[in-house]
Amino acid sequence: MKFGIGQAVRRTEDVRFVTGNGQYTDDIKFPNMVHCLVVRSVVAHGLINSIDLDDAKAVDGVLAIVTGKDLEAAGYKYFRTLAGVVNKDGEPMPQTKQPILARDKVRYVGQPVVGIIAETMAAAREAADLVFIDYDVLEGVANVDEAGADGAPQLWDNIPGNKSLDWDCGEREAVEVAFEKAAHVISLDVTQNRIVVNSMEPRGSIAQYDAGTDGYTLHVSCQGVHNKQMMLAKGLLKIEPEKLRVIAPDVGGGFGMKGFTFPEECIALYAAKLVGRPVKWIGDRSESFQSDTHGRDVKSQCSLALDADGKMLAFRLKNRANFGAYNSTFGPGVATGGRRVWGGCYDIPAIYAEVDGYLTNTAPVDAYRGAGRPEAAYYIERLVDEAGRVTGLGPVEIRRRNFIGAAQMPYKNWVDVEYDSGTFEINLDEAVKDADVAGFADRKKEAKSRGKLRGLGLAYYLEVAAGGNEMARVRFTSNGGVQISVGTQSTGQGHETAFAQVAADKLGLPFESIEIRQGDTDQQPMGGGTGGARSLTAAGGAIGVAADNVIELGRRIAGELLDVAPDSLSFDASSDQGLFATAAGDRNVGIAEVIQVGLNPKGRLSSELAGELAEGLEVTATYEADAGSFANGCHICEVEIDEDTGHIELISYTVVDDFGKIVNPLLVEGQIHGGVAQGLGQALLEDCVYEEGGSSQLITGSFMDYAMPRADDMPNISFRANEDVPCEKNTLGVKGCGEAGTVGSLPSVVNAVVDALSDLGVNNITMPCTPEKVWRLIQGGKA
Repeated sequence: MKFGIGQAVRRTEDVRFVTGNGQYTDDIKFPNMVHCLVVRSVVAHGLINSIDLDDAKAVDGVLAIVTGKDLEAAGYKYFRTLAGVVNKDGEPMPQTKQPILARDKVRYVGQPVVGIIAETMAAAREAADLVFIDYDVLEGVANVDEAGADGAPQLWDNIPGNKSLDWDCGEREAVEVAFEKAAHVISLDVTQNRIVVNSMEPRGSIAQYDAGTDGYTLHVSCQGVHNKQMMLAKGLLKIEPEKLRVIAPDVGGGFGMKGFTFPEECIALYAAKLVGRPVKWIGDRSESFQSDTHGRDVKSQCSLALDADGKMLAFRLKNRANFGAYNSTFGPGVATGGRRVWGGCYDIPAIYAEVDGYLTNTAPVDAYRGAGRPEAAYYIERLVDEAGRVTGLGPVEIRRRNFIGAAQMPYKNWVDVEYDSGTFEINLDEAVKDADVAGFADRKKEAKSRGKLRGLGLAYYLEVAAGGNEMARVRFTSNGGVQISVGTQSTGQGHETAFAQVAADKLGLPFESIEIRQGDTDQQPMGGGTGGARSLTAAGGAIGVAADNVIELGRRIAGELLDVAPDSLSFDASSDQGLFATAAGDRNVGIAEVIQVGLNPKGRLSSELAGELAEGLEVTATYEADAGSFANGCHICEVEIDEDTGHIELISYTVVDDFGKIVNPLLVEGQIHGGVAQGLGQALLEDCVYEEGGSSQLITGSFMDYAMPRADDMPNISFRANEDVPCEKNTLGVKGCGEAGTVGSLPSVVNAVVDALSDLGVNNITMPCTPEKVWRLIQGGKA
């Protein structure tokens, strides 16, 4: 089929995006709409003595000013963590009640304190300048070192030592025995630098209230309207979910951050009822830096034990995670959830891990592209690369000796997670060939003659995609169109194209006749949203099941048209016109005709079947995706470092991935390019820094101080996929690809940098690998 599964179809949604016809939250305007501006804390830790609003209220155009006490009086509740992580002692980790608007105390710079509702943004800004908040400034802590230090300021009365999580998992005694008898012990201290998500479209929302129905409508930039509806209605507003309709228009990037609920949405909803008009809040980039959830921020001690032949005996991990000011929605779960792939693709007999989670005076930390899996790959792949250097086996052979073999599949890892499929050694060998690893020594020698240090970094990642229940609703229209509603949410991935390909392939209908609908709780009763690379496995699976149901209904219609038993009919969707045919093959009827008869059944079908179709031709299906498709692959990066300046240039980048069956190769390659960009951004450039020493002020609060990857930082990427190993845990055979580029690129880029510096005695570097850090290591090595 021309536009079916496996075809590199260009994204249909791009036409409206590149012509300026996309509709994002800020593009929406309603009659009598007013604006919301949030006044934020300028101190990281302090008591609120008083809030003086008199001058602000007097500004012309100001309609209302909202404080935390107003929301408390209205019955609005606190944000709470949903992670459900349990400490070593078996007790659940403590809750940290996060208010929508701070009332008595502020805990990070950028925390919302006051909401201003005005006719114009100009009036709101003028009023904001006149709000006076009197603080007693307290000493703060900016990172896990400060939070865990003796005598550190106590941030929460119920959380001694600022440690809100004390968790472990695995076989401690077995790991200790393995390390005692090991011929080689490799240990590294590694850091996951803090990341600001920086989605292209900042967060934003528009709230409306209908007094007649006592219901709300929220247009919001998010990754899933149903999750947003439940978290807002049940968790914060304490209303029935059906009283809150949530709509997501086009969304310009999410990367995990837009999967959560934020204070500004609650303020807008409260204000919409208060003033009786639509209320819009759109964050600016400065607010994004201060108040979006951040990513990563973990300090780790990791060790690997090997025998004399280079076989892995045990892996040990000790993490200290910065949770920020509050235990956020899923933040503690991110810190521990990576355990599903902490051993990577290696057959390691024993693993033990500990995670300590600390609260600090910084923005809350939560999921960011990969959410624990890039960290997991980084731990093990940095260690394995160093093991190859220490044992003399090199980066290829050390991995080959320790891979889980294809014959061992399905394989249960240390936490009983089952890997269903994978041919790791084949993908490694293909990547090594594509990257011409054999010729690297000559390239390194040539680079040296130009004053450059050349390094090759190899990483083999294994990542687990999320699953969950999803629903698809298929509705046929009289003009030959097909409307398919799903509960996931595209934030730029190309869902409208990929999902239409699945439906076209299954049903044998024209690709251009299929319209994918998303982002409206009134149009779709359930959905898990987008995150964890789950969309194609879950929503794609639901579309596949719905298509099967359509075909079964079509058989009944076709059976009556052809006057044969429905079970005797075959269905062929291999062409652009799906056909129901008799067993003899002498008679058939196309699915398009079957659909038209189903839409107009009177006089054409039996009264029983016509009665079933009286309300229209519509099919709904649910699908439970197993939480475990395991994308994997090999990334090989080559860099050159200028000895005089420490500047790093990525010369080449090779990827061989296993994503199972691929629906659209063009979209998959785009996901890899984007993921690699975000990975190299963290590895080389990005770093969110708070001032130490008590103030906890955000130093990198704009693009003047926070370096983002640009086009000229990106190498050309050689990419290909191995489709010989489909996933056995979902109906499409696919493995989630949305986060894989980031998971593989972090360790491969840093391994390349370390390899380039290894002749100078360097075996470790802390991300980001800035030119200054690299230059200092070069000077130290030369000395």
